[in-house]
Formats: sequence, C-alpha cells, structure tokens
Amino acid sequence: MENKKRVPLMNKVAYGIGTGGGCIFNQIAAAFLLNYYTDTALIGAGAIATMFLVCRIFDGVTDLVMGGIVDKTSSRLGKARPWLIASAPLTLLGIILLMNVPLEWSEGGKLTYAYITYIFMSCIVYTIYGISNTALLPLMTRDKNDSTMLATFSALGNNIIGLIAGSAITPLVLHCGWKVSSIIFGVVACILILFLMPAISKKWDKKTFLLLGAVLIVVGFAITGFAGDNTTMIIVGTVIRSLGVGPIFSAVFALVPDVVEYGNWKFGIRSEGLISSAQSIGSKIGIGIGSALTGWILSAVGYKPNIEPTAKIISAVKFDYTWMGAILGVVILVIVLLLDVEKYADQYNKNA
Repeated sequence: MENKKRVPLMNKVAYGIGTGGGCIFNQIAAAFLLNYYTDTALIGAGAIATMFLVCRIFDGVTDLVMGGIVDKTSSRLGKARPWLIASAPLTLLGIILLMNVPLEWSEGGKLTYAYITYIFMSCIVYTIYGISNTALLPLMTRDKNDSTMLATFSALGNNIIGLIAGSAITPLVLHCGWKVSSIIFGVVACILILFLMPAISKKWDKKTFLLLGAVLIVVGFAITGFAGDNTTMIIVGTVIRSLGVGPIFSAVFALVPDVVEYGNWKFGIRSEGLISSAQSIGSKIGIGIGSALTGWILSAVGYKPNIEPTAKIISAVKFDYTWMGAILGVVILVIVLLLDVEKYADQYNKNA
C-alpha cells in the first residue's frame, strides 16, 4: 500500500538534492559535451548532432523497459530505491568513460567510442536514475499537496544545482560579462520559487503553473533576443526565463502522481514505473532535439574548432541561445493548452 502520510521536511530536501545531483549530467551533456566532442576530440559537429538524436530514440526504448522493471521490482527497499542506489556508482563510471575519448584514434574510431559511451551513460545509467527517481515521488505520498511540495523541492534542486554546475563547466562560446551576474540572479529566482510556489499551489492548478512557466520562458528569451549588447536587458531576460523553468519542472513532476491516480481510476492499473518512463521519454527527446539543433546550426554555418568565429557563426549562436528558446517555449505553450488530465481530479482523488 502506498504511503498516505505527510513526507517530513528533511525527506523533501533530500529528494530535491538527489534530483539536483542527477541534473549535473544534463548540464554536462547540454552545455559542455558538444564543445568537448568538436573542439577537444575533433569530431564533426554534424556527426555529433546526429548521434545525440539517434541515441535519444534508443533512449525512449530503454525508458519503457526500465519503467516496466521498476513496476515489477519487489524488495525490502521498495520499487525504486534499489535502482537509485545502483545508479550512483554507475554514474561515476559513465561520466569518466564519456569524457575520455581516445584522442589518438581516427575520427571514425572516436565517433564509435562516443556512441558507445554516450549510449551507456545517457540511455542506460541515466535512465536507471531518472525513472527510479521520478517513480519514487508517487510512491512517497498520495497526498495532493504533499506531492506538489515534493515536486517543488525536486524542481528547486534541479534548477539551483543545475545553475551552479552550468556556471562551473560551461565553456563560453560568446564571452559576455553578464554571465556570472545572470547565474546569480537565476539562483535568486529559484530561491524565490521555494517560498512562492507552495503558497500559490493551493490556489492554482498544475496546468496554470505550466502556462505561467511557458509564458515566462517565451518572454525571457524574447527579451534576451532583442537585448543585443545591452547587459541590463540580457540579465532581465535571463532572470525571467529562469523564473519560468521552476513552475514547469515542479508541475511536470507533480503531474506524475495525478496520472498514476487517473490510470488507477480509469483502468484499475497503478503503474508508477511506466508513467515515470513516459515523462522521462518526453524530457530526453526534448534534450536530444535541443542538443541536435545546436550541432546542426553550428555545422550549417561552417563552425570549425579552434578557429576565430566569423560574424555568421556568432549570429547563429546568438539565435540558438535566444530566439530558438522562444520558439520552443511557444511549442510548450501549445502543448500545455491541450492538457486536460486535471479535470478528472475530483473523480480519481475520491479513490486515492
């Protein structure tokens, strides 16, 4: 029987920190790995962009498999915890392998090595971690407000630790003086969310949170795109889009228990693992497309490692980090408008 008691504060904090720890790999993949492959390992940007997308397709398969494994797991530690514990040493091994491409190999050999190690880390190790971590949320509590709070702590851990990790490892394609300032403001924005989201979550549904986050992301990226070299406006845009990430992460994780309860009410089946894998598939496909788009854009404008970037390359990078984000934010907005699972909340919560 699932836990109906309130989750202690320290457990919520621990869950948030754990989610943030897993975010470090995402930061490496999103902000550092493409540059490492192209500028250090000297593999073509187009080939790496294609690898990112191909691996995400395979990743979807491993997500579904892992979701089924979690659902069928029975141990004294529960369904999800054994897999979370196993993912820790595997993550250490995976990152070491990932960041040690044999530089003396041919480009084809290096690309093969990149495929094997990226699949191991992203499609196997991170899948074990991600599915079990997400599945843990509906297993910890069935209280609606408590699950929202857990999702909020998860989003905060993801955002704050992600920002810290990103600031430490991100190679600056365009070196701007506002970078450190924007990261500081982003952390402040996430801390504010800690105080604001629990207070308003009792009045707003999760769809409203998602809409708010999508709008803030679109507006933030648009301001950054219009800012040009105006440091103040770049900081303002970065803060606004950082504020938008919190509600989206929080609401997406908080929706997982709702979908679990909906499935139990509608079909008589509880499937925390498979539903968590569905959430993970969507997240990873988004990361894969985002990484691939960056690589394809750089390849299309003739980016070459260790060569002074041309005005065309600089413009392409600026577009990728501003208007591309605004466009994807609009896509999120449209998808959220189609979301309707919460309209059945009264029915499935009666059975919870």
